[in-house]
Amino acid sequence: MATSKARKFFGTDGIRGRTNSDVMTSEMAMKVGQAAGGHFMRGAHRHRVVIGKDTRLSGYMIESALVAGFTSVGMDVIMTGPLPTPAIALITREMRADLGVMISASHNPYEDNGIKLFGPDGFKLSDEDELEIEKLLELQPALVDASQIGRARRIEDASGRYIHAVKQSVSDDIRFDDLKVVVDCANGAAYQVAPSAIWELGAEVITLGVTPNGTNINDGVGSTAIEALQAKVVEEGADIGIALDGDADRLIVVDEKGRAVDGDQLMALIAGRMHEKGQLTGGGVVATVMSNLGLERYLQSLGLTLERTKVGDRYVLEKMKSGGFNIGGEQSGHMILLDHATTGDGTVAALRVLASLVRSGKPASQLLHVFDPVPQLLKNVRYEGANPLDNDAVKSVIASAEAELEGKGRLVIRKSGTEPLIRVMAEGDDSAQVEAVVDRICGAVKAAL
Repeated sequence: MATSKARKFFGTDGIRGRTNSDVMTSEMAMKVGQAAGGHFMRGAHRHRVVIGKDTRLSGYMIESALVAGFTSVGMDVIMTGPLPTPAIALITREMRADLGVMISASHNPYEDNGIKLFGPDGFKLSDEDELEIEKLLELQPALVDASQIGRARRIEDASGRYIHAVKQSVSDDIRFDDLKVVVDCANGAAYQVAPSAIWELGAEVITLGVTPNGTNINDGVGSTAIEALQAKVVEEGADIGIALDGDADRLIVVDEKGRAVDGDQLMALIAGRMHEKGQLTGGGVVATVMSNLGLERYLQSLGLTLERTKVGDRYVLEKMKSGGFNIGGEQSGHMILLDHATTGDGTVAALRVLASLVRSGKPASQLLHVFDPVPQLLKNVRYEGANPLDNDAVKSVIASAEAELEGKGRLVIRKSGTEPLIRVMAEGDDSAQVEAVVDRICGAVKAAL
């Protein structure tokens, strides 16, 4: 269960920031290795940690610093090189490691980087574990005797292990032989494994974003910049397009007409099919406050519930585990399928979508339009300094907007957990009203700055 105590370094998805400034320095990375290593040194066995990364230039620096930190407190280190976040979760569990680390800032530009931690079960750490590690960050590390310093090595079969695992997420009788698929890997962590997995299952694969150079991750490609994918799908006459983000834990799909399909529609598709087969557990789906009201109405039509959490896949996962759900995710494309992965896995979700496409015989534009979304608008306002949501004038405008939407829609306003942004989202059956409400609140926030 999440704690209400404030965390100083950890955000909604690990520690993240601009490299060589703020918290994301090599010095901090070494301290994280020492603190996390110290926290997970339990028992008399030889301890080990798995470290993976995406394709950012700073990944080399952060990786080396983490290795120094972990080995200095007596942990052995296994390095995988560039792999998706869910692959690190999987390998941590498979290799019986005490801890897993992913070096990535997900969908952020290359100048940023981050550190995500996984426990020995392959799940992201609880708030309580992160708080304990934060305490250790501000103490002197418990360095081991020279004879007990850890060893570090790279493994070569990590990508093969992951490809094999994700292929097991679809039935043995499913092949993609008649599909033409454009796969956009954002010049990120999945640039080798995602196209390989889809190709090995029979599809004709056309790739985008598979030439990382250290600075082009998420740059005009991937799930947060799908214009190139949309154009490529139409140009190639492909059946579908798959867009992953920098660490490949989220998925956005493009249909054969070049139209984007978000995580809400994908959750509706996968949940509906699993419900038909009697494979859905928990009586519904877990999503965040950002998911569209249309998804909630669709699930209700099937006799299912939509359980909402605050934003962050860690909170979705927490609710899934406590409520016995096996499907959860975010509108942004994080898709957690607990029968196959312990964290969001864009490649696994993509394979499930492709399998549904094969079974249905329908074009993607028909299959993936599961429900009619309620008009929804999200705008971001960048800020510096004090939180503008504490401003009385902003609070007054928000209260007025909530009263206006009562019974007609929803309003969600929050600070981003990964960037200095205020996110303003409103939805309702009247699109003009939704736009007016969002613009009024964004204007108030900007005025407060």
